[in-house]
Amino acid sequence: MIAQGGGPPAAAAEIRILALGDSYTIGEGVAEADRWPVRLAAMLRARGKAVAAPKIIARTGWTTDELSAGIDAAKPDSAYSLVTLLIGVNNQYRDRSEEDYRAQFRTLLARAIAFAGGKATRVMVVSIPDWGVTPFANGRDGRAVGRAIDRFNAINREEASHAGARYADITPVSRRVAGNASFVAADGLHPSASMYAAWLDVILPIALEIVP
Repeated sequence: MIAQGGGPPAAAAEIRILALGDSYTIGEGVAEADRWPVRLAAMLRARGKAVAAPKIIARTGWTTDELSAGIDAAKPDSAYSLVTLLIGVNNQYRDRSEEDYRAQFRTLLARAIAFAGGKATRVMVVSIPDWGVTPFANGRDGRAVGRAIDRFNAINREEASHAGARYADITPVSRRVAGNASFVAADGLHPSASMYAAWLDVILPIALEIVP
């Protein structure tokens, strides 16, 4: 269709992704191209979608309150087609309370929805992976870690459902680390590029339901 006034057809709106999180979103231990938000954008482009480079607000070690402060500093706008939120492992690791996590996660989720133009269906909450199965956890009670991660994930899943956001449960995939060294980065804790690729088997189908 010719645009009004006889000019060329209008270009399709570019899909913009905002990824909020911690080390798992910034991709600690892997190359920039192997960060899962970056790979997600590339996979969407391969399917013919016009996708900008994702904006990532994440840092290794961040808890919910630190992510909120990071968002304040970055000042993202509210014109994103897809917003992802993966946060909480450092709350669990630092023995922060589940009650505080719920309250702060709820606030972060509300902010994520605002960045998605107020549309909760454009927000994808990603579950917290289980670090209790990694070599880093050797000498610790890995099962106790896993149970704690499950409790935190029960909270973020419930909050996502209540808000009407999408939910990507990558925790079962993260537990494949046990006995598979190729799924762990050199630090023995964070996911490798292969593990992030496995996460995307869960994340990509949901993203394809969200983006136009």
